[in-house]
Amino acid sequence: MRTFLLLIILCSASFANAQTKPVKWATQETFFEELIGKDLPDFKGVNINNKQFLSSSLKGKIVVINFWFEACPPCVKEMPELNKLVDKYGEAGVRFIAITYDLPKSAKKFQNQSGYKYEIVSLTDDEIRKLNINHGYPTNILIGKDGKIIKAINAVSFNNEIPSIKEQTLVFEEKLKAEINKGSN
Repeated sequence: MRTFLLLIILCSASFANAQTKPVKWATQETFFEELIGKDLPDFKGVNINNKQFLSSSLKGKIVVINFWFEACPPCVKEMPELNKLVDKYGEAGVRFIAITYDLPKSAKKFQNQSGYKYEIVSLTDDEIRKLNINHGYPTNILIGKDGKIIKAINAVSFNNEIPSIKEQTLVFEEKLKAEINKGSN
């Protein structure tokens, strides 16, 4: 009987402890946090000129990946902000890749009309899903020279329209600068 009571007390204490720990809900932020330190998965697609694109071409480079599609208003809205990153860091050897499920011909037409400066790569919706590194559109991912994910955020904006997005953008940019500077030290 003593053993039985001791077992009940231990189980009760364990259960009570489990209930006092905070619950970590699955959110976009927790999804992005869990990506940090993981390798960029291999993928292949087609660029806007219908030439094959292999993720192996990104090895040893700092890469910023934007997941977007033409009919996504927030994706299109952030493009001038994304172009600012290209203007600032394109000469530092950073590769800027835009992954979309839009067809290459359509994406090329869109790029010509919009002035979007990223290198556009088309993948099927299923191939994007298999990558399992975007959590909605838009998603922006920073990959270091070692091929590991450094930071992932949803939108990019340097203006004060939504302060939390500006804040995450500034953190993203600081991580990008740090990765660039790591290579020059």
